[in-house]
Amino acid sequence: MSQLPKYNQTGQTIIFAFPNHDLQLSVLTSAIIRVFENRGDPGQSYAIEGKKEQPTDFTLKAVGDHYELTTADLLVKIDSDQHVDIYDATGNPLAIDYRGKRQLLDKGVDKVHECLVEAEGHSVSGSTTGADSSYFQVVKSLAADEHLYGLGDKTGYLDKRGFEYDNWNTDNPAPQMENFTKLYKSIPVMYGLKNGHPYGLFFDNPYKSHFDMGKESPNYYFYSAVDGNLDYYVLGGKTLKEVISNYTYLTGRVPLPQKWTLGYQQSRWGYSASQQEVQEIADSLKKYDIPCDAIHFDVDYMRGYRVFTWDKDKYQGDPKKFVTSLKKQGIKAIPIIDPGVKKDPDYDVYVDGIKKGYFVKSPDGKVYINKVWPGDSAFPDFGRPEVRKWWAHNDKFLTDIGVGGIWNDMNEPASFEGPIPDEVVFSDQDRQSTHKKMHNVYGHNMAKATYDGLKKYQDKRPYVITRAAYAGTQKYSTVWTGDNRSIWPHIQMMIPQLCNLGMSGFSFAGTDIGGFGSDTNAELLTRWIEAAVFSPLMRNHAAMGTRHQEPWSFGEPTLSIYRKFVKLRYRFIPYLYDLFEKGTKSGLPVMRPLVLNYDNDPRVRDLNDEFMVGDSVLVTPIVEKSETKRLVYLPAGDWVDFWNNRQYTGNQDIVVNAPLDKLPLFIKKNTILPWGNPVDHISDEPDKTMTFKVFGDQGSYDHYQDDGTDFKYQAGEFNHYTLSVNDDQVSVQLPHHGFKPAYKKITVELPDKQVILSYDAASNRYQEK
Repeated sequence: MSQLPKYNQTGQTIIFAFPNHDLQLSVLTSAIIRVFENRGDPGQSYAIEGKKEQPTDFTLKAVGDHYELTTADLLVKIDSDQHVDIYDATGNPLAIDYRGKRQLLDKGVDKVHECLVEAEGHSVSGSTTGADSSYFQVVKSLAADEHLYGLGDKTGYLDKRGFEYDNWNTDNPAPQMENFTKLYKSIPVMYGLKNGHPYGLFFDNPYKSHFDMGKESPNYYFYSAVDGNLDYYVLGGKTLKEVISNYTYLTGRVPLPQKWTLGYQQSRWGYSASQQEVQEIADSLKKYDIPCDAIHFDVDYMRGYRVFTWDKDKYQGDPKKFVTSLKKQGIKAIPIIDPGVKKDPDYDVYVDGIKKGYFVKSPDGKVYINKVWPGDSAFPDFGRPEVRKWWAHNDKFLTDIGVGGIWNDMNEPASFEGPIPDEVVFSDQDRQSTHKKMHNVYGHNMAKATYDGLKKYQDKRPYVITRAAYAGTQKYSTVWTGDNRSIWPHIQMMIPQLCNLGMSGFSFAGTDIGGFGSDTNAELLTRWIEAAVFSPLMRNHAAMGTRHQEPWSFGEPTLSIYRKFVKLRYRFIPYLYDLFEKGTKSGLPVMRPLVLNYDNDPRVRDLNDEFMVGDSVLVTPIVEKSETKRLVYLPAGDWVDFWNNRQYTGNQDIVVNAPLDKLPLFIKKNTILPWGNPVDHISDEPDKTMTFKVFGDQGSYDHYQDDGTDFKYQAGEFNHYTLSVNDDQVSVQLPHHGFKPAYKKITVELPDKQVILSYDAASNRYQEK
């Protein structure tokens, strides 16, 4: 072993002088350490904004053949061969560099047979070397008992061990299955539980990258990239929750949404082809008593697919009048916007973009043109700040009409006439770059521009939905998992996808209920609305040319069951809103895999068909065709069946009946939950009353209330309620009263009685009647 390298220290950054590339360690906090090699790629992070370094005590010393950097939470060892080994504060190994040589996966195919196999239509690619591994790679040892999570909404199961994935935002319309290596988003954060000890690694590199999560070998996993700097963050924490909180501290937390966005939303590609059809959907929602807060407008509402236009011929000459009419019915309009701007010399958005030089260019300096929905289209260069401002200004066209939010699609960016070549000229802020670098952050920058536009022109919390994303996009946009299908494997995949998205920072996420492509059926749609009743984004969306899947499409009993669960959702919205408010401080998701709440329980480390909402609600849907019973694992604690109040002891499996109209649902004993009023949409008017349900005979709860729409809460205009129940004694306090309309009456429902408390303004107290 050679001599240890010399180093220089400036503040909390240490630079080790290795022969090929200096290695830089930066202590951001006691639980976040950056590992960086400058390989010549300029530019700043798109995921991390603002100064994240906090004054932190640490020590650095040479110990025999290696250096040790020690904080209160982490120990990093670096030897002369540039191995970087991470341990927790008590010396448990977390992320240890692999010392052996990689062993390429033997697929038993020689070159002759490889050609034959491919000629037949099969692929022998995915050797797990990663086409990018020759540039640089980080190879870490796997323990026999190690589970891997994160990576956003990649396909497959909760535990990513044994699979491989690529980060290259991709619109692939084929049915997404567990062998898909890439989808619409690139969120290169992974978490490990190594012998029960949690950690995280965030690789902040927007270039195409590859994760082999132990597919090639059970002895290691690796990350590699085609270009860019080696730049990753070690995330520590005593629990998996702490690790995720540290990641969201780094990349940003989901902002508090408008309350109505947690309501049910209806969509189908084709609705917006005419005002009449949209109105028929709104009328049917009312006729069939389905609460709803939004209808989404797909590409049909535009004039020839030109973004920031509205086809007035389809909307009786005045789309604003119609959108205002919908709003009076309690329904917001959410129009889609794609990045492709139609090449048309008579189209003002295109003409203005050309005049200002705001579109990406081919290497020869000409505007790059590819085909998307409008035909020949140019692509805004969203990496440039002035282009984002221009796009945000264009949002005013939609906000003037009165839309409730904007739905960004096709922003991988997708293109119909072959993929955009790597060498097409994009901008990296004010610096010239290429598509090769900017591809994975294209949707991120579009979402940021849209967020800024809505915030400026609506003065409300922006409601942005995006299909493509990068790490940190959660600061600007909710997401959905893209073009799923009406097939049972996709309702099954919904749970691990949304749980991994939540752990990857994206708490506000959902799937297309019922499936976007293919034809759904009554049983599948019913089980899907049950499984998705706690999905943070709750939208039924389908493709043109598929069987209709509105709640009434299959008659009874589908309609009644669907209605039952949409109405149940509205009862839980105050709880969901509370979780979102808490998440702005903790970074923890609303929808969680059980392993996040019980990371010391081996039984839940690869549990794919159950999830939790916060700490106290356990959801165990039916996701298998024709099943009417299921095995439910109850983790530690005592649990109450939501439907009949039967109590169970945890750490056991139980068999529950689940006929078509039942969602098995359990509440942790001694939990208090807010219980929303029965409504057909979330009103802008504040609630005058609130009910709280007690599951058990005691408990406490913190509840949050504000106006649900704007940013006044940041100046203290909110209410904070604390409830406690003990031996039938009920107490409600209002320790922070910054939002004037406090609840006039609070009802607390115990298992055997109701307690009603009234607000006395003079004393600012709640007193039992």
